[in-house]
Amino acid sequence: MSFRRDYIDYSENVDYSNPDYGVGLDFSDKTEEEVHNLFKETFEEGMYGLCFSMYEDGQQPGDIISEDQVRRRMKIIAPYTKWVRSFSCTEGNELVPIIAREFGIKTLVGAWLGDDAEKNEKEIEALIQLAKEGYVDIAAVGNEVMYRKDLSEDELLDFIAKVKKEIPSNIPVGYVDAYYEFTIKPRITEACDVILTNCYPYWEGSDIDYSLAHMKSMYYQALEAGKNKKVIITETGWPSNGESFKGSHPSKDNAMKYFINSQLWSKEANIDIFYFSSFDESWKTGPEGEVGAHWGIWDKNEKLKF
Repeated sequence: MSFRRDYIDYSENVDYSNPDYGVGLDFSDKTEEEVHNLFKETFEEGMYGLCFSMYEDGQQPGDIISEDQVRRRMKIIAPYTKWVRSFSCTEGNELVPIIAREFGIKTLVGAWLGDDAEKNEKEIEALIQLAKEGYVDIAAVGNEVMYRKDLSEDELLDFIAKVKKEIPSNIPVGYVDAYYEFTIKPRITEACDVILTNCYPYWEGSDIDYSLAHMKSMYYQALEAGKNKKVIITETGWPSNGESFKGSHPSKDNAMKYFINSQLWSKEANIDIFYFSSFDESWKTGPEGEVGAHWGIWDKNEKLKF
């Protein structure tokens, strides 16, 4: 789903001389056409994972989304991704992993948790049911709940324990949050089978030229916090339009460059990345400003942007 992130800024701690934090391709000598062609080539080779965007223009969380809409959008992304990530298990979101199976796509299925106890219970029960029915490859219990301070650590840990107890034992269970939360919340990190981390150089004001290095530093911090548990980057991306944030500037050119570098690193280093996001969603202008509506690879009309 995504909400505006003013993450803690660790950019001053990034050691850009560290060979593990390489900056990726140098685009300074490439024309706009060359960048576009490189994006097309990288895109057509496919991605590890994509975050699924549910909502058309005029829709928002809380609306019930139809099976036809989910299937139409799944058909568009299916040729380009091996995995799909969903963010909720209600209001039509439960259809995402079910329909993904029809296309042979694996699933990271999330229960959306917030400050509404009744809705939380419905989400958790729906996640458990989907897992028991065989539609879940990785279960995510909550998304940025600690960052938003919607629940206490103990409340979240209880939900994680419940899901672990009730779903098949071969399904890894994790929790999604900003990379640094796994350093400052060690009990939650310990409870996770897999570390599911959101890494956004954009929201830390990174210059596009150093954005890959910045993202790598986020990944390695989460890896260290997890004591070498598997780390999956559950969200990362770059907006194609909207307001700048500190040193981060949205543009189609920068979005293509970030996509290229992140995907090349994903393949070269065998890092599992769910790119954010599949389609532009207009409702995000509320929580994120104008930039929120421009994170997709496809636009709000389901046309490839680049």
